[in-house]
Amino acid sequence: MSFLKNKTVFITGGSRGIGKAIGLRMAREGANVALAAKTTEEHPKLPGTIYSAAAEIEAAGGKALPIQADIRFEEQVAAAIHKAVETFGGIDILVNNASAISLTDTPNTEMKRFDLMHQINTRGTFLTTKYALPFLKKSDHAHILVLSPPIHLDPKWLGMHLAYTISKFSMSMCVMGWAEEFRGKIAVNALWPRTTIATAAVQNLLGGDQMVRLSRKPEIVADAAYEIFRHNASTLSGRFCIDEDILREAGVNDFTSYAVDPGSELMTDLFL
Repeated sequence: MSFLKNKTVFITGGSRGIGKAIGLRMAREGANVALAAKTTEEHPKLPGTIYSAAAEIEAAGGKALPIQADIRFEEQVAAAIHKAVETFGGIDILVNNASAISLTDTPNTEMKRFDLMHQINTRGTFLTTKYALPFLKKSDHAHILVLSPPIHLDPKWLGMHLAYTISKFSMSMCVMGWAEEFRGKIAVNALWPRTTIATAAVQNLLGGDQMVRLSRKPEIVADAAYEIFRHNASTLSGRFCIDEDILREAGVNDFTSYAVDPGSELMTDLFL
């Protein structure tokens, strides 16, 4: 029996991309998956909703709970956590995946975009974790996973898109702080991809179909998340994990199947 059987995974931004891929991977192990996201109707450039993702998760073998929630708002986060606990009896794993991106320099960053990134990336991550904590503390296999990069203070990343960079580094600082705060009780780690990942954000913001061809599929991040969750707070916590590195440690050496186009040279992701 999988260690994830009947465990409950709460994922923010789980209607598409990496969040959905993690949900599907956990579902194949028999987990309950609560998806908290805003999308209830499909957008032409953003396929997928919480309901379509939930249907895929159910088909993969898990139990799914789609929850419409905007993590910028405290009452919606509190209600989403309550609904997940009411439905499944608790929360064992929290995946802070929801994120906003704007790769703009200072003159071209509108303040509403600055605020959005910090409200979702920094505040949303902190807020969701705060409300999930009472239930994570009751779990015998508690994890917090944040989709954020290693903190490399290379001026290049700050100079290219300061507002986005500091919002993502703030998420990473949460990882550092929580790993220390909950040392030995809750495993807290970050996860970031070695290459760009074929998501709607990459396609829409970073270069269209050509960038997608230079990317890997979201499944590589989901498989890496699974390997992280195999550990506990005493064996893996406070680490800034790279998907490829985690999978190599698990014995994976051939990553060809993860490439969108195995014949293309892969594009290294931001912050690496």
